[in-house]
Amino acid sequence: MNLHDIPVTTLDGRPTTLGEHAGRVLLIVNVASRCGLTPQYAGLEQLQEQYGDRGLTVVGFPCNQFGGQEPGTNEKIAQFCSATYGVSFPMMDKVDVNGADQHPVFAELTQVPDATARPGTSRGTSRSGSSTDAASPSRGSARRPSRPIRRSST
Repeated sequence: MNLHDIPVTTLDGRPTTLGEHAGRVLLIVNVASRCGLTPQYAGLEQLQEQYGDRGLTVVGFPCNQFGGQEPGTNEKIAQFCSATYGVSFPMMDKVDVNGADQHPVFAELTQVPDATARPGTSRGTSRSGSSTDAASPSRGSARRPSRPIRRSST
């Protein structure tokens, strides 16, 4: 299945598909507003601003499955994202990213093995809508400096 064909709903309740962003590289992110990683919104917005004109679109999918860290309504989530982080990238309806009620987008994304041949980690989509591995620094794929870091002894 092509990710562009999967029905999604925007945070404001509008039915659509990811095909609305066809021809762009999508960074699909599970987000929450009451979690230790909430500041990720700032980094995601920076990515959107820096690379949006080069074909990147960040797409946020709020999820409340992990410790109840996204308990708000869609309206409250939208307010928080806008007022606190100035989020301009598309935000979708709150979804389950795993389990029996896993949203089809995440079901599709978790089918693609990552660089270590394990399914179910970070994913993106190519411009054609196919799932791609998004290398995870926690899995040893972080770039190493091109030259050694020199430490001062002072």
